[in-house]
Amino acid sequence: MIASPKVLDLLNTIDILVFILILLGTIGFVIYGHTLKKKKSSNEESILDLMLMGRQLTLPIFVMTLVATWYGGIFGVAEIAFNNGIFNFVSQGVFWYITYIIFALFLIDKIKAYNAVTLPDLIQQMFGTKSEKVSAIYNILNLVPVVYTISLGLIIQMLTGLELNLAIIIGVCFVCLYSIFGGMRAVVFSDIFQFFVMVLSVILVAFFSIGSFGFAPLFDLPPSYLNPMGTFSFGEVFAWGLIALSTLVDPNFYQRSFAAKDFTTAKKGIFISTMIWIVFDLCLTVGAMYAKALIPEAPSEHGYFYYALQLLPHGLRGFFLAGICATILSTLDSYIFLAGTTLSFDLVAKKYKNKLSLHYLGIITVAILAIILGLSFDGNIKAVWKTLGSISSSALLVPVIYGYLRPNSLSDNGFILTSSLGAIGTIYWRLSGMKYTYNLDEIYIGMGLSLIGILISKLMKVK
Repeated sequence: MIASPKVLDLLNTIDILVFILILLGTIGFVIYGHTLKKKKSSNEESILDLMLMGRQLTLPIFVMTLVATWYGGIFGVAEIAFNNGIFNFVSQGVFWYITYIIFALFLIDKIKAYNAVTLPDLIQQMFGTKSEKVSAIYNILNLVPVVYTISLGLIIQMLTGLELNLAIIIGVCFVCLYSIFGGMRAVVFSDIFQFFVMVLSVILVAFFSIGSFGFAPLFDLPPSYLNPMGTFSFGEVFAWGLIALSTLVDPNFYQRSFAAKDFTTAKKGIFISTMIWIVFDLCLTVGAMYAKALIPEAPSEHGYFYYALQLLPHGLRGFFLAGICATILSTLDSYIFLAGTTLSFDLVAKKYKNKLSLHYLGIITVAILAIILGLSFDGNIKAVWKTLGSISSSALLVPVIYGYLRPNSLSDNGFILTSSLGAIGTIYWRLSGMKYTYNLDEIYIGMGLSLIGILISKLMKVK
């Protein structure tokens, strides 16, 4: 196999035709969802229909949109698996599955009491108006789709040979154009189509790998590839577990739960989605390990994809390529949509919350911010996850969970104090270089300061 082939040289006419047909299918579902939205509300659209599809998600649709939305960082996950093997399944899989189950078992019942539209809206009901605004800012940090912007740029770069920066700009502009008018219906209906393509794609690579080579290549890899800890210390591994807990304050999880027809549907849907994610992660990790074993000199960020495109027969190569695009697009459009609505719903005065023009402006603003940040990280997806994930977790996780456990015991200003200490501590620890001096991940500092903020708020009786 070739380590760094030109992607177009690996495709024939059938592959390109399959790829185009699936891309057109995605656009068709977006248009169909947009058409339904128009039929649903011929006059000024209600914010409930725009953001939550009228709380009508059934169990199958809930599962498909949640699975598709949650897995856009496939380039980052594949790179970690290519470089570290089974460690990927632990750091990007097991920790997250535990968090999903916690969300389903404990938080779904907690959020029933709030008739919320967004996570900041729920926080406003728990703590106060100032907390809503502050949490919206942290949510936007979590929602600006930098990882998925970089991922889409990488695949465009693979297809066209363009510079990564230009590929990122082209990709985000395309997604922004079809996301801006569709509302959640368009996002959800595109997810339904993309769900099947993305899941089948990674399963096919694992299936053909085992069928073609058996398991022997996996045992030729360095021993660390079969070690759940990889080459990392316990502290570094556990830091990923804390980042996974950010799911408990992830606005996409909340939005899908709020959009379900009832909370029983949301709870069952999360369990089913977790089972699908386990299969997806196993297949992706195994496929990337075969790639490392068979083309070890390939660039780590592209290795899995070069391997898959040479492994699969023609026709399926185009399907696989479309599946990777579907994986990225299904997350990127959801994040741009929700971040834009967070700007236009949670950060504006109440009288402006239903203004569609602000919704469109919010989406465009988020798209521009995603491009700027995507260019700033030079394509380093893992750095984005660790940086933005740590800030969001440190700022929101402790006060929100405390609010669930002890309702009405933390004031509006107490929330702001707690979240600010967590965020500032995380940023300072990383930028100052103390993370490397003391070999201690920034998320530990942020979480610790958040806990101190809770203690200060209680001792000083912050109103």
